[in-house]
This record gives sequence, structure tokens and C-alpha cells, in this order.
Amino acid sequence: MKEWLIILLRSIGLFFGVLIFIRVMGKKQIARMTPFYFVSYGVIAILTALISANIIKNLGFGLLALGIWILIPIALDYIAMKSKWLHDVLNGRETVLVKDGKIMEENLKQLRITGEELMRELRSKNAFLMSDVEFAMVETTGEINVLLKSDKKPVTPHDLGKKVATQMAPQTVILDGNVLDEPLGDMGLNQGWLRVQLKNMGVSLDNVFVGQVDASGDLYVDLFDDSLQQPQIQVKELLYATLEKCEADLVSFSLETEDEKAKKMYEINGQRLQDVLKNLEPHLLR
Repeated sequence: MKEWLIILLRSIGLFFGVLIFIRVMGKKQIARMTPFYFVSYGVIAILTALISANIIKNLGFGLLALGIWILIPIALDYIAMKSKWLHDVLNGRETVLVKDGKIMEENLKQLRITGEELMRELRSKNAFLMSDVEFAMVETTGEINVLLKSDKKPVTPHDLGKKVATQMAPQTVILDGNVLDEPLGDMGLNQGWLRVQLKNMGVSLDNVFVGQVDASGDLYVDLFDDSLQQPQIQVKELLYATLEKCEADLVSFSLETEDEKAKKMYEINGQRLQDVLKNLEPHLLR
């Protein structure tokens, strides 16, 4: 058999074979891959290239070596799920760099991390002042995670004692000018609703590159024609503003009238509407 045909057949077979084995080995991001898996994937890639290019003449020996480097990491991965000791051997352990606001210099030396590198990593986590950092740790992937001091953390609705509505994942309902029925149905919507929203925006479906519906039911669109600026419909915000105006009108009426019975009616209903607004705020405002 001619050598070019051997290379062609080997390459095709190895491509699909390695593709299957890589999927079995699991989805691991390169940026968050531990050294063990990085080396394993590298050796698999090298062996595959050598076998494919017919540099390893003996196909059986090449496949044997490739199989070992594929199957052993898979086996060790499953065992490591049950054994903390093996997991630490394969992936290493986390290392504390900052504890109680103090830098652990010995740990920095052990990992060969300079002070400048530490400061750079802290800045990437929006910690520009060392005095703001309570705790920092190097993960087994080499990534540094930072915990800011309590008085330096961003304020959340929970800190303010405010309730917010549970957020669901947004759904892409239009892509490249085509309506996606499945995600639209998952939101309990249909094409009729979508056409009405686009009509209210003054937008043609053919001009929509991406259309997304958020958890509040608002439609966001990105157009092919970037020179056009289309207002996004904020139905729930408008509803909340209308209710606020009604509540303000009731307060105004109660102050203007001299009829005690009418004044009391306005005050009672104004208070009821205020309670309704308080309950609706987490759902209508984001």
C-alpha cells in the first residue's frame, strides 16, 4: 500500500478515535487544567501526530502507547473521585497566599510567585489595595481566588434588606434572522407574541441578528444594521411607573380634599397601593 494512503487512513481513523476518547475523558478547559491533565493531553496529541504521520511504523505499538495514555488517566480520574489522597497526588492541593489580611511569604516562595505577580493577580480580581484582601488562595489549576474584607465587598440587595426576583437564564429566540421555536416555547411564548414585540419596536425580523428574552419577559434585539438604534421595550418598568403615579395621585387627592370621608378613602387606598408596589418591586424592577 502506498505511504500517502496509509497516512490518510491512519489520520482519519485516529481523528474519530481520539475524538471519542477525549469526550470520554471529560470536558476540561485548557485555562483551568491541572498539570497532570495538561501533560496527558499533550502526550496524546504527540502520539496521535506520530502515528498519523507514519513516523511510528509499527501501528500496534503506537496504538498500545496511545491507549495507555488515554485509559490510565480515565481510570485514575474515576479512582480520584473516591480517594482524596489520590486526588491530591494527581492534582495537587490548594495553597493559601493571604490569610487574615497577611501575606504568607513562605507559601509564595514555595510556589515561586513574586510579589509583583501576586499584586497583578489581585488586581485582576478587582483588589487594587492589599489592605482590602482578607483571604487569597491558589487553586490546583494555578488560578488565584480572592476574598475581600467584609467592609470592602460590593453591596448586594441582601445587604440592603431588599428582596429581588429569582433570575432565570435568558433564552435566545432569534438567531441570524431565524426564530428558534424551542427556547421560545420554554419561556411560554409563541411567534405571535414575538411578532407583536418586533412590531412595537419597529423592527423587521430579517434585520435581527440576535434576539433574547430575559427572565422578566423583556425582548432584547441586536440588529444587522448597527447604525440603527432601536429602543428596547421595558413593559414591566412602565407598569411600575404607572402604579407609582396612581399612588402619588391618591396622596395628592387626600391632601386637596376637605371631605373627611373622601380623604380617608384616598389614604386607605393609597396605602394599599403602596403595599402592592412594595410586593411587586422585586418582580418589576431589576
